[in-house]
Amino acid sequence: MVDAASGPAEPQGQQAAADAELSDAAGAGQQPAAGDAPSEQLDRPLPEGVRRRVVGIAADALGAIPSGELPAGLRPYAKFTPARRAKYAATALAAALDAEPVFRVRIADRLRLGQPDLVKALEAGAVPAAADPMDVAAAAYLLRPAGWSRLVAEAGDEVERADAEGAAAEAARVVEKLQAELAEVRAASRADLDRQRAESEGVRREAESLRKRVRTLESDTRRAQAEARKLLAELETVRAAAAAERSAADGEARRLRHRITELETVAEAGRRSAREGRSVEDMRLRLLLDTVLQSAQGLQRELALPVAQLRPADLVDAVEPGSANPHDVARRGLAEDDPALLDQLLAIPQVHLVVDGYNVTKTGYPTLPLEQQRMRLLGGLAMLAQRTQSEVTCVFDGQDLDVPVIMAPPRGVRVRFSRTGETADELIRRLVRAEPQGRPVVVVSTDREVADGVRKAGARPVASILLLNRLARP
Repeated sequence: MVDAASGPAEPQGQQAAADAELSDAAGAGQQPAAGDAPSEQLDRPLPEGVRRRVVGIAADALGAIPSGELPAGLRPYAKFTPARRAKYAATALAAALDAEPVFRVRIADRLRLGQPDLVKALEAGAVPAAADPMDVAAAAYLLRPAGWSRLVAEAGDEVERADAEGAAAEAARVVEKLQAELAEVRAASRADLDRQRAESEGVRREAESLRKRVRTLESDTRRAQAEARKLLAELETVRAAAAAERSAADGEARRLRHRITELETVAEAGRRSAREGRSVEDMRLRLLLDTVLQSAQGLQRELALPVAQLRPADLVDAVEPGSANPHDVARRGLAEDDPALLDQLLAIPQVHLVVDGYNVTKTGYPTLPLEQQRMRLLGGLAMLAQRTQSEVTCVFDGQDLDVPVIMAPPRGVRVRFSRTGETADELIRRLVRAEPQGRPVVVVSTDREVADGVRKAGARPVASILLLNRLARP
């Protein structure tokens, strides 16, 4: 359908003449001619499709009509777009077209300008074969040529027939879809039934196999019980034989002990004879030993060597009576969090101090950001390394780092981060295993798993609080 609003522009003179003619017809109180047949009426409501098409034509043409010449009910919609007029003024447009012949004639004139071929064919009493039935019915309703009610009714019948055919086709599609779904459900049901039958058969076979297995186990159990009874009888026999052998062995042992006593008496007599025979040789050896001792003493006097007053027991470090004080006695057992314990460990030659970084910082100052935790701990370790001249390695967990940490390690402290997929605990254990056997290694961590692991590798674990107390001490 070609809308009136999109048709060829109307010449200004022709538009003025049409407006004058309509004004004269309205002033004379007469119905416009325009081929209208007043005696024709619709015997049923206007079909919905035709009504929408008529309202669309009127909504498109409404903007070209002066506001003063519009029915009062349509003037508020004059400034709307055609689409909004068709949406919000559909009822008012339909009522005006039915009740206002002058307004309908104006819309028909706009349609005549927009679709001249269709209008001429309808006024000539012919219906174009290629025309849309809806367009034909809408144009006939507006132009009201002879037989317009029949054209509108035929268009309504055509629409109803098309709707019925569409509904029938849709129903056929729905039925076909349902039949296909029913076939699928049936096939699925048959497949489920076959699967269940197969499973039932498998369960039956398994149950039969289990029953056979139970019978076999029962038979094996009976044989085992018979074998156990047989073994018990044999055990009793063996026990009786062992008791008899034990009695015989006891008798033999008593005989052997008596024989040993006799042999010991003979041996003692032999040793006595040997000592008597060795007495001369012993005398010669003693004389030689005395000669060597006298020579050594003479040499000591000749060289004026002092007589040694020290013995090995004098070199053992301990607190002597009368010189002990409470501090010396208390030093023998230090608490696990006493900084003096760490000082003693770091005083060992060639000691290596390995620190679980985040374990220490989250124990001492967990509220600080990670970067400040690292800087504070490394600063304290640098001063500790400078004072003790010990090798210090600080390990941090690097598996959660998004970007590499850019920092300058402090003097005397080795800083390491664990690789991706590796925890700081694993890196600490690898550092301990890398040291030679026998080198003293001290690991600072409160983690029990770390402590147990490094202790097995030969290192000495200490708690994090011990290092924190030592760093806090001036």
